[in-house]
Amino acid sequence: MSKSQAQRLKQWDQEYIWHPFTQMKDWAAGEPLIIDSADGLYLKDIDGNVYMDGVSSLWVNVHGHRHPAIDAALKNQIDKLSHSTLLGLSNTPATELARRLIGIAPKGFKKVFYSDNGSTAVEIAIKMAYQYWQNTGHKKKTNLVHLNNSYHGDTLGSVSVGGIDLFHKVYHKLIFKTIGLKGHGWEAVDNLEKLLKARANSIAALVVEPLVQGAAGMLVWPDGALKKMRDLTRKYNVFLIVDEVATGFGRTGKMFACEHEGVSPDFLCLAKGITGGYLPLAATLTTQKVYDGFLFDYKEQKTFFHGHTYTGNSLACAAALANLDIFQKERTLAKLAPKIKFLGEKLKMLYNLRSVADVRQKGFMVGIELKGSLEDRIGAKVCERVRKYGVILRPLGNVIVLMPPLSISVEELDYLLMASYRAIEDYEKQ
Repeated sequence: MSKSQAQRLKQWDQEYIWHPFTQMKDWAAGEPLIIDSADGLYLKDIDGNVYMDGVSSLWVNVHGHRHPAIDAALKNQIDKLSHSTLLGLSNTPATELARRLIGIAPKGFKKVFYSDNGSTAVEIAIKMAYQYWQNTGHKKKTNLVHLNNSYHGDTLGSVSVGGIDLFHKVYHKLIFKTIGLKGHGWEAVDNLEKLLKARANSIAALVVEPLVQGAAGMLVWPDGALKKMRDLTRKYNVFLIVDEVATGFGRTGKMFACEHEGVSPDFLCLAKGITGGYLPLAATLTTQKVYDGFLFDYKEQKTFFHGHTYTGNSLACAAALANLDIFQKERTLAKLAPKIKFLGEKLKMLYNLRSVADVRQKGFMVGIELKGSLEDRIGAKVCERVRKYGVILRPLGNVIVLMPPLSISVEELDYLLMASYRAIEDYEKQ
């Protein structure tokens, strides 16, 4: 691309695009980084610079960019069908994928409801849980419970079960009331038990991110906490909604985070890595019990009245099927184990840096917490500096997130860690 073409694109970007989770005053004052192509672990911008994708293009890319198997699946599918509605019809890839998802999910799931992103996957689970109790005569079970510092997306239903003030406080007059559990880890579990003892007959569901609360800064749960929450929700007849949008598809070292503790929830929400990072797709898995709570004569009007235009999109489902094939053929999870161990050992060196307050890891999900106030923009400044080492990272406030594609090699992982180290070191020397 010529310099004039690149400059024109940068001008158009700043003139026309409103970027998500971005203070546009800062963006307008800077130089836009525009990605033009990608291959494997690497992104290439319009100026010809190459960067390692250290956050999997916001936690979605699994096997690398332009994986031949997913590329081929999409090319094959586009020659047959790109999209047809799932309202009153079905399509081949969506049907095949539903069967595959039930086959790899924790035991107990029987049905798949498609949507297009993590927020809607969670919102569907919330609406299903609420309506189930209304349909079956438990009219008092209307309350939803969530964790402190939880994040489940940006649609208003998902914001209602969110607990991060920075993202959600401004919308407090638009959202419905929910119950936030105070504390983290075992304190939250204890508070859940007290709440259920007192008010279980009014509670429809508990919504959680299993093992790692991603947007909160990669907060890792203590072992056994998820299992205890499952036991409590079963005991008190409350649905458990597990949001595996970020943790699913190998990010924690297993296909789903629930598997670490043998937990099978009532709802499993999936998105992000489901298509290998190619196309928007989400799925809400649930049980026969929940499904049966909507089977009534038409005249009773107890249908689940919810849907999306691109539900079960054929191209997205074809990509997802290829993604699952790669997990199996390339033994992705087995190959991941030694890389997770290597990552854990190498992360220890970050404590040599005076700016590092904490390092948290679960599988391939890493949060490096830096000392300082949010106003200092330490996280953003470090992520700007790491670009000169050819790496793209994105902060969560003052927490630097490392979440590379699962296909990254040990050598590339080593470079990612060294680049992150040097960027923090550079910040300290300023």
